[in-house]
Amino acid sequence: MTTFWSLWVIVLTLANLALVCWVLFANRKVAVDDQQEPGNQTTGHVYDGIEEYDNPLPRWWFLMFVGSLVFSAIYLVIYPGMGNFKGVSGWTSVGELNRDQEKAMEKFDETFGKFAEMPIEEIAQNRDALKMGARIFANNCSVCHGADGGGNYGFPNLTDSDWLYGGSPEKILETLYKGRQGLMPPQGPIIGEEGVRNTAEYVLSLNGLEHNAEMAAAGKKVFGQVCMACHGMDAKGNQALGAPNLTDNIWLYGSSREQIQHTIRGGRSNQMPAQDDKLRDDKIRLVAAYVYSLSRQEEVEQ
Repeated sequence: MTTFWSLWVIVLTLANLALVCWVLFANRKVAVDDQQEPGNQTTGHVYDGIEEYDNPLPRWWFLMFVGSLVFSAIYLVIYPGMGNFKGVSGWTSVGELNRDQEKAMEKFDETFGKFAEMPIEEIAQNRDALKMGARIFANNCSVCHGADGGGNYGFPNLTDSDWLYGGSPEKILETLYKGRQGLMPPQGPIIGEEGVRNTAEYVLSLNGLEHNAEMAAAGKKVFGQVCMACHGMDAKGNQALGAPNLTDNIWLYGSSREQIQHTIRGGRSNQMPAQDDKLRDDKIRLVAAYVYSLSRQEEVEQ
């Protein structure tokens, strides 16, 4: 809070206290009407035969108001706490916030800090660490990859052994820190609609799915001319480029003939956002260990 706004709040607070004092004491006295009996003065306001008496507040009630005002004045002197204005106690809301944040960071360091330098493989063997990693994953990653890491349409399954960019601890950390930008360029304008259909049949044949053999043979030639640069001549992919293996019957966008044709014709674009601007280093390592463990459940459980 800037000095101007701190002063603004202080002035408003004091003005309101002064107004309350004036209202309180202005109504303390009763205007005496000589025509009325002492102790039975009324305001002159009558409604449905009911007269409104003009009596002061009970003494104990009045003293409670006075006590509240005195308490407010003392509190403002000791704990103004507005911006950088310090009272007698030296307390400010800014200082309180900073101390709370420091305590929180100390607790975070105590809880997560020990994993900052620990190898991912070792973290993946620590059940408490995996529980923490699972919670961080649920809060940050599950919206795309699913609560169990099983993936969704267009988002990879993290529980199998199929990795677009590699499943080593180093590659998983690289993905979390830097993010990934996957791009399959549209091939329709290059190979034409016939080439799209033929190539789709060839991709289906690579996975043992129902296909047209004659069209697949023609599609193999197109694949060798256009697609092998990324997916390799054997169609097993290239992790350096993030090009998927087309022979393992694992599909990011579906395995139907129409879906494969759509991918070839129009291409695909997908992005994994970098997490280094949202998560601390130790938390990223915990998530990396958790993801690493998902496809190695048997190793972790041993």
